[in-house]
Amino acid sequence: MLSNHLQNGIESDNLIWSRVPESDDTSTDGVGLLNSRRDGGGGVDSLDYEVIENYAYREELAHRGKLYVGYYVAVKWFFSLLIGIGTGLAAVFINLSVENFAGWKFALTFAIIQKSYFAGFIVYLLINLVLVFSSAYIITQFAPAAAGSGIPEIKGYLNGIDIPGTLLFRTLIGKIFGSIGSVGGGLALGKEGPLVHTGACIASLLGQGGSTKYHLNSRWPQLFKSDRDRRDLVTCGCAAGVAAAFRAPVGGVLFALEEVTSWWRSQLMWRVFFTSAIVAVVVRTAMGWCKSGICGHFGGGGFIIWDVSDGQDDYYFKELLPMAVIGVIGGLLGALFNQLTLYMTSWRRNSLHKRGNRVKIIEACIISCITSAISFGLPLLRKCSPCPESVAESGIECPRPPGMYGNYVNFYCKTDNEYNDLATIFFNTQDDAIRNLFSAKTMREFSAQSLLTFLAMFYTLAVVTFGTAVPAGQFVPGIMIGSTYGRLVGMFVVRFYKKLNIEEGTYALLGAASFLGGSMRMTVSLCVIMVEITNNLKLLPLIMLVLLISKAVGDAFNEGLYEVQARLKGIPLLESRPKYHMRQMVAKEACQSQKVISLPRVIRVPDVASILGSNKHNGFPVIDHTRSGETLVIGLVLRSHLLVLLQSKVDFQHSPLPCDPSARNIRHSFSEFAKPVSSKGLCIEDIHLTSDDLEMYIDLAPFLNPSPYVVPEDMSLTKVYNLFRQLGLRHLFVVPRPSRVIGLITRKDLLIEENGESPAVELQQSTSRSVQ
Repeated sequence: MLSNHLQNGIESDNLIWSRVPESDDTSTDGVGLLNSRRDGGGGVDSLDYEVIENYAYREELAHRGKLYVGYYVAVKWFFSLLIGIGTGLAAVFINLSVENFAGWKFALTFAIIQKSYFAGFIVYLLINLVLVFSSAYIITQFAPAAAGSGIPEIKGYLNGIDIPGTLLFRTLIGKIFGSIGSVGGGLALGKEGPLVHTGACIASLLGQGGSTKYHLNSRWPQLFKSDRDRRDLVTCGCAAGVAAAFRAPVGGVLFALEEVTSWWRSQLMWRVFFTSAIVAVVVRTAMGWCKSGICGHFGGGGFIIWDVSDGQDDYYFKELLPMAVIGVIGGLLGALFNQLTLYMTSWRRNSLHKRGNRVKIIEACIISCITSAISFGLPLLRKCSPCPESVAESGIECPRPPGMYGNYVNFYCKTDNEYNDLATIFFNTQDDAIRNLFSAKTMREFSAQSLLTFLAMFYTLAVVTFGTAVPAGQFVPGIMIGSTYGRLVGMFVVRFYKKLNIEEGTYALLGAASFLGGSMRMTVSLCVIMVEITNNLKLLPLIMLVLLISKAVGDAFNEGLYEVQARLKGIPLLESRPKYHMRQMVAKEACQSQKVISLPRVIRVPDVASILGSNKHNGFPVIDHTRSGETLVIGLVLRSHLLVLLQSKVDFQHSPLPCDPSARNIRHSFSEFAKPVSSKGLCIEDIHLTSDDLEMYIDLAPFLNPSPYVVPEDMSLTKVYNLFRQLGLRHLFVVPRPSRVIGLITRKDLLIEENGESPAVELQQSTSRSVQ
């Protein structure tokens, strides 16, 4: 039966496929060239999202019944549940560790500075240095792929690019413990980007059944062997990471949809939403469990949520102008931040990091010492201010108790009734500093001089720190930068419109949204995240306004932060829109860089080994000859499939003639052709052939994809680009204009019920009978 399917498929190809040039022709192809162009630089590889409908796939599909399909869907939902639980627990562990390390650090430092500020500074610096050193050491010696935020790499994976090492078990461990060290050590970075990478790693490891290298694997979960299924799981992991980082489940779904994934469907939306909801439940349960005080300092700080529901109730028309100014400032500073980080990262990679891992560790430690000196030393240069009288009415304590979170830090003050506004921002965890900047009913808590000083210093530290050999996210640093100048604008508005009920914290929130929009260029997902973490729906129109303005201003100068970093790392992303010059090109012009390498249907084993060893192509057209001598393309065979055939040797044959498909038994399951996730898989160097093997042949017909996607040579390159990206393709044949048409499919032909009839046809027939 299956042989008849294959024969019918080949005969159909003979009817609708045009002749293509042989490999010695001057015409060229665009098949599988990405890896050959990129191998020398970044070692990236493309993913096979297309279903290869070869004999092994059809045989496996024929044995599947409705029960198996139901089981397959149930396992997907179960894995979504596990991804949500795993990512939520990982986020709880990271936040618990960071808050406790930071809490112990500040409590000890505050206790020591009662006797000696110099001794307190030394202790503070050494604790930060040890934490940052541990993070850099883990990254450089154990998990190099865990450096940075990881979002550009995950975005590339969901765009169809696989970078070896990105989703491995050691990368997950390095991301978790590296984030604890870098964020707990007080560096100007956050843990939100790494949490997205963490969720993606958990999803990928669940999909492949764990880690084989560390003997933490199980055969039961190894159900999802294709890159398409793994892509769905990784998408759920990305959304779970955002939901865990910000306690924003809806924002996590929109982040995955808007920022990282390139392919979406309604079924995936449901599973992503379910995963984010599970994360929210896990995080909420953990926070409720820690309220009893058994989690140490985690009960006081913990997850990001800056409640500004008691802030400004309404806004006035006169305030729209300064709010628009905040959007412009955010676009300018965000674009400048992207450009400066691009220059710094380029210089660091080309000059500094080439000298080895020791230099990377030393660099991180030096930046840690500088950050500690600035955060501890600058508040010492600032004079303390007396506590305002209105604070007692708002329920906020001034000054706050030493070692606790809150506003009004008493640092290097002569009396107990004073506070240091610069220490309230600098000498604090980032979450607590943002909570102080967002706080309502704290009018005139910060001076303009302190805010400007913090903005200049922290902006510089964020630029310098981003790109070091530690896990680094830019969400929280971006919020800190934006909330600083937003509060500055709010102070100006309060003084200019004296009679209006205006809160400076509201403008700090808008400033945070504007900087993130100007740097990361997100709109919908970022808007929802900001509303969820602030618990104030009334500010939604204002957040939308500043995001639209900041994104428009930033787009006038450069690309978003993740696009800039992806290009710098050599990740060849296919953006949502084709380039403008593609409108003037056709498909044939885009595939003239290399020649076609075609394979005959029955090929000698040494020829296969020679072709695989002499080029880096990942897909090869397979040609056959009709009885009249006409050369026809009958399908596409992948490099990974050829390597499996060479290694197994069970399909070798002595005869150079094609085998009878009806007598052919497939000795491979479809899962055997799957490449291990985030690794190179088989290489031609791993194949060992004997002299007897070199005398054998392989019939490629049962293993090729008989129906790859094809476009005519004169199709617009813009149309080809959209087709390639929207379908998630890896290979696309360019052929001459077909000579004949055997049919025309319309919407009516695709509305087929289980009985094989179209409801449109039935409706048309019933209508015609009623007319008679």
